[in-house]
Amino acid sequence: MKTRIGILGLGGVGGYFGGLLAKAYHESEDIEIVFIARGETFKVVSEAGLKIVTKDSEMVVFPKVVSNDPIVIGKLDYLICATKTYDIEESLLALSKCITKNTVILPLYNGVDATERISTLYPDNEVLQGCVYIFSMIESPGVIHNVGALQRLFFGSESASVYKMKALQTIFKNASIDSHLVDNIEDTVWEKFVFISVLASATCYLDFNIGQILESRTGRNVYVALMNEITMIAAVKGLNLPEDIIMQTILKLEKTPPDTTSSMHRDLLAGRNIELASLTEFVINEGHKYEVETPTYQLVFDKLSNPKEA
Repeated sequence: MKTRIGILGLGGVGGYFGGLLAKAYHESEDIEIVFIARGETFKVVSEAGLKIVTKDSEMVVFPKVVSNDPIVIGKLDYLICATKTYDIEESLLALSKCITKNTVILPLYNGVDATERISTLYPDNEVLQGCVYIFSMIESPGVIHNVGALQRLFFGSESASVYKMKALQTIFKNASIDSHLVDNIEDTVWEKFVFISVLASATCYLDFNIGQILESRTGRNVYVALMNEITMIAAVKGLNLPEDIIMQTILKLEKTPPDTTSSMHRDLLAGRNIELASLTEFVINEGHKYEVETPTYQLVFDKLSNPKEA
């Protein structure tokens, strides 16, 4: 029985990891990789493949199927989701004909509420939790540029089939993906969320890249203030995050190319929709829920939600 894996979203995350899967299983009789794409990305990938560029190499990969048509896509055993968080409901409902009760869904979004949102749409399905550490972006339709040294994927679930998760882990490992099936996945996802939420909020609020945040007193002050607020919420929620998480995240930034910025900042600069609700407003709402004050997050949200008034 062939295992069919859909990749929804061919951006920095879905394009990179989906590309590794497509490369590894292009000739496989047992595993089929399906790219779910539309518009210019669909056209380019259909004709010329998906190009992945790193600082050391380039490769072009071809999935078995690339389509946005549920009939062409067909039934899926696994669906890996990596669109923007504001597209979760619309993109997944459009694939209802591809999702059976046995389809395992792995969300790799920037936020922490994706599993709950997807489970509301598909209550009978096993929806995992997952996150990635990667600095990767769309250079142009069908071209992914990976600029960092870290490309790591974490996933897991307290309730999903261990057999199916281990099978997926084997598929990842055989594709040379640095993947980790972990027991304490909620802690892991929140640790990543702390990293990306603070970085996205700080870079957009200050209009700074990572190097400017690290070099500027103002940048570091805003960054640390945001860190203090979100980690306090995590502590009140009872999550087990590293005690030195602020220092750990700063060290991660220092290992990143200084001219790199967050995906939300890139979207803001390009005039595109941004993930403000999932990465900034969500923290404010959690603060209200757990009676933790978030004044710095509120400053960021007020400025970015009313840019003409700022």
